[in-house]
Amino acid sequence: MSLADVLQSGNYELIDVREPMELEMDGNIEGAKNIPLGEVEDRQDEILSIEKPVILFCRSGNRSGKALEYLNSQGLKDGYNGGGWAELKAHLEANKGTF
Repeated sequence: MSLADVLQSGNYELIDVREPMELEMDGNIEGAKNIPLGEVEDRQDEILSIEKPVILFCRSGNRSGKALEYLNSQGLKDGYNGGGWAELKAHLEANKGTF
């Protein structure tokens, strides 16, 4: 399944790996869980227990890529790099109601 397919399905969990300060300054995506990159290792059990596709995102897609690589090595089966939050948010808003 591609990221587009997962987004279209509407069945996923969003995880924002930016720092809380970045969310305050730049904004966020409603419903996304904030787990900063530095906490991913400590909170891996929480993430690995999610029973639907997990879409990680950050400012540009770099940190979410690192988080995804780590989580995949720990057994995450259905994870995706959603890239930058602004683009992901725009995509979600543009396609709201079409899923």
